[in-house]
Amino acid sequence: MPVEVVGMIHSRPSSDVEAPAPGPAVDADFLRRFFLAHEAADFDRVLTVYRATMPDGWAMASFGLTITTNLKIMLAHRPGFINPTLAARMAATQDQLSGGRFGIHIITGGEDVDQQREGDFLSKPERYARSDEFVEVLKQTWTSEKPFDYEGRYYRLKGAFSSVKPVQQPHPPVFFGGSSDEGIEIAAKHADIWAFWCQPLAAVKARIDDIHARAARYGRRPGISVSFRPILGSTEEKAWEHAHAILGRVKALRGDAPVIAPTMNYRREALQWTEQGDLHDERLWLAIARATGMATNHTALVGTPEQVADALLAYYDVGVTQMLLRGYEPYEDVVDYGRSLIPLIREGVRLRDMQTANRAASASAPTAPVALSV
Repeated sequence: MPVEVVGMIHSRPSSDVEAPAPGPAVDADFLRRFFLAHEAADFDRVLTVYRATMPDGWAMASFGLTITTNLKIMLAHRPGFINPTLAARMAATQDQLSGGRFGIHIITGGEDVDQQREGDFLSKPERYARSDEFVEVLKQTWTSEKPFDYEGRYYRLKGAFSSVKPVQQPHPPVFFGGSSDEGIEIAAKHADIWAFWCQPLAAVKARIDDIHARAARYGRRPGISVSFRPILGSTEEKAWEHAHAILGRVKALRGDAPVIAPTMNYRREALQWTEQGDLHDERLWLAIARATGMATNHTALVGTPEQVADALLAYYDVGVTQMLLRGYEPYEDVVDYGRSLIPLIREGVRLRDMQTANRAASASAPTAPVALSV
Protein backbone atom coordinates (compact mmCIF):
# COMPACT_ATOMS: atom_id res chain seq x y z
CA MET A 1 0.00 0.00 0.00
CA PRO A 2 1.55 3.36 -0.97
CA VAL A 3 2.74 5.42 1.97
CA GLU A 4 1.76 9.09 2.30
CA VAL A 5 4.60 11.55 2.94
CA VAL A 6 3.58 14.67 4.87
CA GLY A 7 5.36 17.94 5.60
CA MET A 8 4.60 20.81 7.96
CA ILE A 9 3.95 24.41 6.97
CA HIS A 10 5.15 27.57 8.75
CA SER A 11 3.75 31.00 7.97
CA ARG A 12 7.22 32.58 8.13
CA PRO A 13 10.86 31.39 8.27
CA SER A 14 11.07 29.46 11.52
CA SER A 15 13.21 26.71 13.00
CA ASP A 16 14.41 25.17 16.26
CA VAL A 17 17.98 26.32 15.66
CA GLU A 18 17.58 30.04 14.88
CA ALA A 19 15.86 32.94 16.58
CA PRO A 20 12.82 34.18 14.64
CA ALA A 21 13.65 36.85 12.10
CA PRO A 22 11.97 40.23 12.61
CA GLY A 23 8.84 40.84 10.61
CA PRO A 24 5.14 40.00 10.52
CA ALA A 25 3.75 36.65 11.61
CA VAL A 26 2.66 35.93 8.03
CA ASP A 27 5.26 36.20 5.28
CA ALA A 28 3.17 35.63 2.15
CA ASP A 29 6.16 35.30 -0.18
CA PHE A 30 7.84 32.70 2.06
CA LEU A 31 4.57 30.84 2.57
CA ARG A 32 4.07 30.60 -1.19
CA ARG A 33 7.61 29.30 -1.74
CA PHE A 34 7.26 26.83 1.15
CA PHE A 35 4.03 25.32 -0.19
CA LEU A 36 5.49 25.06 -3.69
CA ALA A 37 8.73 23.54 -2.36
CA HIS A 38 6.73 20.74 -0.70
CA GLU A 39 4.88 20.04 -3.93
CA ALA A 40 8.10 20.06 -5.97
CA ALA A 41 9.71 17.68 -3.45
CA ASP A 42 6.88 15.15 -3.97
CA PHE A 43 5.25 15.49 -0.55
CA ASP A 44 1.68 14.20 -0.68
CA ARG A 45 0.28 16.49 2.00
CA VAL A 46 1.24 19.26 4.42
CA LEU A 47 0.07 19.93 7.96
CA THR A 48 -0.99 23.43 8.99
CA VAL A 49 -0.41 23.61 12.74
CA TYR A 50 -2.52 25.18 15.50
CA ARG A 51 -1.68 27.17 18.57
CA ALA A 52 -3.73 29.92 20.20
CA THR A 53 -1.24 32.60 19.15
CA MET A 54 -0.61 31.48 15.54
CA PRO A 55 -2.02 32.71 12.22
CA ASP A 56 -5.29 31.15 11.09
CA GLY A 57 -4.79 27.69 9.59
CA TRP A 58 -7.97 27.78 7.51
CA ALA A 59 -6.74 30.84 5.61
CA MET A 60 -3.29 29.28 5.15
CA ALA A 61 -4.86 26.05 3.89
CA SER A 62 -7.00 27.94 1.39
CA PHE A 63 -3.93 29.85 0.17
CA GLY A 64 -1.92 26.65 -0.23
CA LEU A 65 -4.66 24.77 -2.06
CA THR A 66 -5.06 27.70 -4.45
CA ILE A 67 -1.40 27.95 -5.48
CA THR A 68 -0.66 24.19 -5.73
CA THR A 69 -2.01 21.53 -8.07
CA ASN A 70 -1.62 18.17 -6.33
CA LEU A 71 -0.55 18.93 -2.76
CA LYS A 72 -3.11 17.97 -0.11
CA ILE A 73 -3.84 19.66 3.19
CA MET A 74 -3.97 18.26 6.73
CA LEU A 75 -5.55 21.15 8.63
CA ALA A 76 -5.05 21.11 12.40
CA HIS A 77 -8.31 22.15 14.06
CA ARG A 78 -9.32 22.41 17.72
CA PRO A 79 -12.96 21.68 18.51
CA GLY A 80 -14.72 24.18 20.73
CA PHE A 81 -14.28 27.44 18.88
CA ILE A 82 -16.28 26.80 15.68
CA ASN A 83 -19.61 24.97 15.58
CA PRO A 84 -19.13 21.53 13.94
CA THR A 85 -21.81 22.16 11.31
CA LEU A 86 -20.00 25.34 10.23
CA ALA A 87 -16.63 23.54 10.27
CA ALA A 88 -18.16 20.79 8.10
CA ARG A 89 -19.39 23.31 5.53
CA MET A 90 -16.05 25.12 5.54
CA ALA A 91 -14.21 21.83 5.02
CA ALA A 92 -16.59 20.65 2.28
CA THR A 93 -16.18 23.97 0.50
CA GLN A 94 -12.39 23.66 0.65
CA ASP A 95 -12.68 20.11 -0.65
CA GLN A 96 -14.87 21.21 -3.55
CA LEU A 97 -12.64 24.15 -4.52
CA SER A 98 -9.47 22.02 -4.37
CA GLY A 99 -10.86 19.00 -6.19
CA GLY A 100 -10.71 16.72 -3.16
CA ARG A 101 -7.44 17.68 -1.46
CA PHE A 102 -8.65 18.64 2.01
CA GLY A 103 -8.25 16.73 5.28
CA ILE A 104 -8.86 17.78 8.89
CA HIS A 105 -6.65 16.91 11.86
CA ILE A 106 -8.57 17.03 15.13
CA ILE A 107 -6.42 18.44 17.95
CA THR A 108 -8.28 18.13 21.24
CA GLY A 109 -5.71 20.26 23.07
CA GLY A 110 -3.31 18.85 25.63
CA GLU A 111 -2.17 22.05 27.36
CA ASP A 112 -4.63 23.87 29.61
CA VAL A 113 -2.66 27.12 29.33
CA ASP A 114 -3.00 27.31 25.54
CA GLN A 115 -6.69 26.35 25.67
CA GLN A 116 -7.38 29.07 28.23
CA ARG A 117 -5.82 31.71 25.97
CA GLU A 118 -8.93 31.26 23.83
CA GLY A 119 -11.39 31.02 26.69
CA ASP A 120 -11.62 27.23 26.95
CA PHE A 121 -11.57 26.12 30.59
CA LEU A 122 -12.83 22.57 30.18
CA SER A 123 -10.78 19.77 31.71
CA LYS A 124 -8.88 17.45 29.38
CA PRO A 125 -11.42 14.58 29.75
CA GLU A 126 -14.20 17.06 28.97
CA ARG A 127 -12.32 18.25 25.89
CA TYR A 128 -12.04 14.69 24.64
CA ALA A 129 -15.76 14.16 25.19
CA ARG A 130 -16.44 17.34 23.22
CA SER A 131 -14.16 16.14 20.40
CA ASP A 132 -16.11 12.89 20.27
CA GLU A 133 -19.35 14.80 19.69
CA PHE A 134 -17.67 17.26 17.31
CA VAL A 135 -16.50 14.52 14.94
CA GLU A 136 -19.87 12.76 15.10
CA VAL A 137 -21.63 15.96 14.00
CA LEU A 138 -18.91 16.74 11.45
CA LYS A 139 -19.32 13.41 9.67
CA GLN A 140 -23.10 13.47 9.85
CA THR A 141 -23.16 16.95 8.32
CA TRP A 142 -20.96 15.75 5.46
CA THR A 143 -22.96 12.61 4.74
CA SER A 144 -26.60 13.27 5.65
CA GLU A 145 -28.94 13.69 2.68
CA LYS A 146 -31.67 15.19 4.83
CA PRO A 147 -31.87 17.47 7.90
CA PHE A 148 -30.99 15.79 11.19
CA ASP A 149 -31.24 16.48 14.91
CA TYR A 150 -28.44 15.91 17.41
CA GLU A 151 -28.62 15.88 21.19
CA GLY A 152 -25.32 15.81 23.04
CA ARG A 153 -23.71 17.33 26.08
CA TYR A 154 -21.78 19.93 24.09
CA TYR A 155 -23.77 20.25 20.87
CA ARG A 156 -27.51 20.37 20.33
CA LEU A 157 -28.90 20.71 16.82
CA LYS A 158 -32.31 20.71 15.23
CA GLY A 159 -32.75 20.37 11.47
CA ALA A 160 -29.02 20.58 10.73
CA PHE A 161 -28.08 20.18 7.06
CA SER A 162 -25.40 21.18 4.59
CA SER A 163 -26.09 21.69 0.89
CA VAL A 164 -22.36 21.54 0.12
CA LYS A 165 -20.92 18.03 0.19
CA PRO A 166 -17.25 17.09 -0.08
CA VAL A 167 -15.70 15.68 -3.23
CA GLN A 168 -14.09 12.86 -1.24
CA GLN A 169 -16.59 10.19 -0.31
CA PRO A 170 -17.93 9.41 2.13
CA HIS A 171 -16.02 12.42 3.54
CA PRO A 172 -12.54 14.00 3.73
CA PRO A 173 -10.03 12.09 5.87
CA VAL A 174 -10.23 12.75 9.59
CA PHE A 175 -6.86 12.66 11.33
CA PHE A 176 -6.78 12.49 15.11
CA GLY A 177 -3.98 13.16 17.57
CA GLY A 178 -3.90 12.11 21.21
CA SER A 179 -2.09 9.41 23.17
CA SER A 180 -4.05 9.34 26.43
CA ASP A 181 -6.40 6.43 26.93
CA GLU A 182 -9.39 8.66 26.14
CA GLY A 183 -7.66 9.98 23.04
CA ILE A 184 -6.81 6.54 21.69
CA GLU A 185 -10.35 5.33 22.25
CA ILE A 186 -11.87 8.27 20.36
CA ALA A 187 -9.31 7.80 17.58
CA ALA A 188 -10.31 4.14 17.37
CA LYS A 189 -13.94 5.20 17.06
CA HIS A 190 -13.56 8.09 14.58
CA ALA A 191 -10.11 8.53 13.03
CA ASP A 192 -9.30 7.60 9.46
CA ILE A 193 -5.65 8.17 10.42
CA TRP A 194 -4.30 8.25 13.97
CA ALA A 195 -1.24 10.48 14.41
CA PHE A 196 1.51 10.42 17.03
CA TRP A 197 5.21 11.18 17.48
CA CYS A 198 7.83 8.54 16.82
CA GLN A 199 8.97 6.07 19.46
CA PRO A 200 11.24 3.02 19.21
CA LEU A 201 10.03 0.51 16.66
CA ALA A 202 8.69 -2.09 19.11
CA ALA A 203 6.74 0.59 21.01
CA VAL A 204 5.19 1.91 17.78
CA LYS A 205 4.14 -1.61 16.81
CA ALA A 206 2.53 -2.10 20.22
CA ARG A 207 0.63 1.18 19.81
CA ILE A 208 -0.58 0.16 16.36
CA ASP A 209 -1.72 -3.24 17.63
CA ASP A 210 -3.58 -1.51 20.48
CA ILE A 211 -5.51 0.97 18.35
CA HIS A 212 -6.33 -1.64 15.72
CA ALA A 213 -7.72 -3.93 18.42
CA ARG A 214 -9.84 -1.09 19.81
CA ALA A 215 -10.98 0.03 16.37
CA ALA A 216 -12.02 -3.51 15.45
CA ARG A 217 -14.79 -3.21 18.06
CA TYR A 218 -16.22 -0.40 15.90
CA GLY A 219 -15.66 -2.32 12.66
CA ARG A 220 -12.83 0.03 11.70
CA ARG A 221 -9.09 -0.03 10.93
CA PRO A 222 -7.48 3.44 10.89
CA GLY A 223 -4.27 4.30 9.11
CA ILE A 224 -1.26 5.30 11.18
CA SER A 225 0.70 8.56 10.96
CA VAL A 226 4.06 8.94 12.74
CA SER A 227 6.20 12.09 12.88
CA PHE A 228 9.97 12.03 12.36
CA ARG A 229 12.82 14.58 12.29
CA PRO A 230 15.35 13.20 9.74
CA ILE A 231 18.94 14.47 10.02
CA LEU A 232 20.94 13.49 6.95
CA GLY A 233 24.58 13.43 5.88
CA SER A 234 26.46 12.16 2.84
CA THR A 235 28.18 9.65 5.15
CA GLU A 236 27.13 8.30 8.52
CA GLU A 237 29.96 10.20 10.19
CA LYS A 238 28.85 13.47 8.61
CA ALA A 239 25.23 12.77 9.58
CA TRP A 240 26.20 12.44 13.24
CA GLU A 241 28.36 15.55 13.03
CA HIS A 242 25.32 17.33 11.62
CA ALA A 243 23.10 15.96 14.42
CA HIS A 244 25.43 17.11 17.19
CA ALA A 245 25.80 20.52 15.55
CA ILE A 246 22.00 20.85 15.58
CA LEU A 247 21.91 19.83 19.25
CA GLY A 248 24.48 22.53 20.01
CA ARG A 249 22.46 25.16 18.14
CA VAL A 250 19.25 24.14 19.93
CA LYS A 251 20.98 24.43 23.31
CA ALA A 252 22.53 27.77 22.42
CA LEU A 253 19.16 29.16 21.32
CA ARG A 254 17.51 27.98 24.54
CA GLY A 255 20.26 29.47 26.70
CA ASP A 256 19.39 29.19 30.38
CA ALA A 257 15.70 28.49 29.79
CA PRO A 258 14.55 25.80 32.23
CA VAL A 259 13.42 22.42 30.97
CA ILE A 260 9.71 22.43 31.83
CA ALA A 261 8.08 19.16 32.83
CA PRO A 262 5.71 18.16 30.01
CA THR A 263 1.98 17.87 30.62
CA MET A 264 1.10 16.01 27.41
CA ASN A 265 1.22 12.21 27.43
CA TYR A 266 3.25 11.83 24.26
CA ARG A 267 5.89 14.24 25.55
CA ARG A 268 6.16 12.38 28.84
CA GLU A 269 6.46 9.08 26.98
CA ALA A 270 9.27 10.42 24.80
CA LEU A 271 11.22 11.53 27.85
CA GLN A 272 10.76 8.12 29.44
CA TRP A 273 12.58 6.63 26.47
CA THR A 274 15.48 9.04 26.98
CA GLU A 275 15.98 7.52 30.42
CA GLN A 276 16.97 4.32 28.62
CA GLY A 277 19.46 6.15 26.42
CA ASP A 278 19.56 8.68 23.63
CA LEU A 279 19.88 6.14 20.79
CA HIS A 280 17.33 3.46 19.91
CA ASP A 281 17.10 1.07 16.96
CA GLU A 282 20.40 2.42 15.54
CA ARG A 283 18.86 5.60 14.06
CA LEU A 284 16.28 7.02 16.52
CA TRP A 285 18.11 9.75 18.43
CA LEU A 286 16.45 11.48 21.40
CA ALA A 287 19.25 13.69 22.72
CA ILE A 288 17.46 16.85 21.57
CA ALA A 289 14.26 15.61 23.20
CA ARG A 290 16.12 15.19 26.48
CA ALA A 291 17.80 18.60 26.24
CA THR A 292 14.51 20.42 25.62
CA GLY A 293 12.11 18.37 27.73
CA MET A 294 10.48 17.40 24.41
CA ALA A 295 9.21 20.98 24.06
CA THR A 296 8.14 19.94 20.57
CA ASN A 297 8.68 16.82 18.50
CA HIS A 298 12.39 15.97 18.57
CA THR A 299 12.34 12.32 17.48
CA ALA A 300 15.28 12.41 15.06
CA LEU A 301 16.45 9.70 12.66
CA VAL A 302 20.15 10.15 11.89
CA GLY A 303 22.15 8.72 8.98
CA THR A 304 22.70 8.79 5.26
CA PRO A 305 19.57 9.05 3.11
CA GLU A 306 19.77 5.29 2.50
CA GLN A 307 20.10 4.52 6.21
CA VAL A 308 17.25 6.81 7.22
CA ALA A 309 15.05 5.46 4.41
CA ASP A 310 15.70 1.92 5.69
CA ALA A 311 14.75 3.04 9.21
CA LEU A 312 11.53 4.63 7.92
CA LEU A 313 10.69 1.51 5.91
CA ALA A 314 11.00 -0.55 9.09
CA TYR A 315 8.16 1.56 10.50
CA TYR A 316 6.19 0.96 7.32
CA ASP A 317 6.71 -2.78 7.86
CA VAL A 318 4.98 -2.63 11.27
CA GLY A 319 1.97 -0.72 9.92
CA VAL A 320 2.81 2.99 9.53
CA THR A 321 0.91 4.35 6.53
CA GLN A 322 1.83 8.03 6.76
CA MET A 323 5.22 9.61 7.57
CA LEU A 324 5.40 13.24 8.66
CA LEU A 325 8.93 14.48 7.89
CA ARG A 326 10.14 17.78 9.32
CA GLY A 327 13.69 19.07 9.37
CA TYR A 328 15.57 21.43 11.66
CA GLU A 329 16.21 23.78 8.72
CA PRO A 330 12.69 23.48 7.34
CA TYR A 331 12.89 24.98 3.86
CA GLU A 332 16.32 23.59 3.00
CA ASP A 333 15.42 20.17 4.41
CA VAL A 334 12.22 19.98 2.35
CA VAL A 335 14.32 20.44 -0.79
CA ASP A 336 16.90 17.91 0.44
CA TYR A 337 14.28 15.30 1.38
CA GLY A 338 12.71 15.62 -2.06
CA ARG A 339 16.06 15.07 -3.74
CA SER A 340 17.63 12.37 -1.55
CA LEU A 341 15.11 10.74 0.84
CA ILE A 342 11.55 10.63 -0.52
CA PRO A 343 12.49 8.76 -3.74
CA LEU A 344 14.15 6.04 -1.62
CA ILE A 345 11.07 5.75 0.59
CA ARG A 346 8.73 5.41 -2.38
CA GLU A 347 10.95 2.86 -4.13
CA GLY A 348 11.31 0.83 -0.94
CA VAL A 349 7.55 0.78 -0.42
CA ARG A 350 7.00 -0.16 -4.08
CA LEU A 351 9.39 -3.12 -3.81
CA ARG A 352 7.84 -4.30 -0.55
CA ASP A 353 4.34 -4.12 -1.99
CA MET A 354 5.44 -5.98 -5.11
CA GLN A 355 7.02 -8.73 -3.01
CA THR A 356 3.85 -9.02 -0.93
CA ALA A 357 1.73 -9.31 -4.07
CA ASN A 358 4.06 -11.95 -5.51
CA ARG A 359 3.92 -14.00 -2.31
CA ALA A 360 0.13 -13.78 -2.29
CA ALA A 361 -0.03 -14.88 -5.94
CA SER A 362 2.30 -17.78 -5.29
CA ALA A 363 0.31 -18.91 -2.27
CA SER A 364 -2.95 -18.92 -4.25
CA ALA A 365 -1.56 -20.61 -7.38
CA PRO A 366 -2.78 -24.18 -7.92
CA THR A 367 -0.23 -26.90 -7.35
CA ALA A 368 0.65 -28.93 -10.44
CA PRO A 369 -0.22 -32.65 -10.15
CA VAL A 370 2.67 -34.99 -9.55
CA ALA A 371 3.03 -37.80 -12.14
CA LEU A 372 3.36 -41.26 -10.57
CA SER A 373 5.57 -43.88 -12.24
CA VAL A 374 4.17 -47.39 -12.47
